[in-house]
Amino acid sequence: MRKKSFRFWAEKRLSLEESRPVGYVQDDVDWARSHGYGSRIMAKEDSARLSNPNIAYRMSLSRSRQRAYDLAMDGGRDAVVLTSRTPSGGTITKQSGGCVGQAEKTLYGDPAAWFRSDTTVSNLRPLYVSKLLHDKEFTSAVNAWSHCMSKAGHPFPDPDAARQSTREHSAEQTRAEEARTFAHETRIAVADATCARLASLRSIGERREAHYVGELAGKYGPALDAHRRMQRHALTRAERIVPART
Repeated sequence: MRKKSFRFWAEKRLSLEESRPVGYVQDDVDWARSHGYGSRIMAKEDSARLSNPNIAYRMSLSRSRQRAYDLAMDGGRDAVVLTSRTPSGGTITKQSGGCVGQAEKTLYGDPAAWFRSDTTVSNLRPLYVSKLLHDKEFTSAVNAWSHCMSKAGHPFPDPDAARQSTREHSAEQTRAEEARTFAHETRIAVADATCARLASLRSIGERREAHYVGELAGKYGPALDAHRRMQRHALTRAERIVPART
């Protein structure tokens, strides 16, 4: 039988439950029982990206019309180039023009200010992740999780290792192969979530992460506050715009 990616069978639209972000620790046993680590959800996302109507429309255009499309979308060479420094000292740039730039202005008010705050907040993690991974309370919870997993027949040192073990298979699978792979993924994910809950791994991790983020508040507090404020503004604006267009 000719092998096909599971994307062949994946539906495109995600439910609210499927759209929920899955972090380093996932302790919702019911969610894990239904979705494992989310491999089928990722397949749906991939399918949606591949069939994006905007991409399909652009591909249907002539080369000259494609250039006009791109110019309208991002503003081309005349677009403003935004630059921002990351907390670790790097530099990130992006164009802000055309329809994309206008959309950002509508949602966030000041695209440059949003880009600066988002660059800062999105790159804070490298400043404290090493401290978190070596935090005594957090490592104790991870060890308790690992002991629980070993008793369940899944000897892994941490949640990331458990998750990665379910991805050691070919990207191209038949329907039957995918079903077996997903069943294996689900068994490990359910044990992972069960042990995470027993070890209070998520709550401990969130509390210790908040502690280390708090240590950065003196220097990066204004960026964190601006980021939250502009996110709320964007959400409010989006809620007003979408009903008016539907």
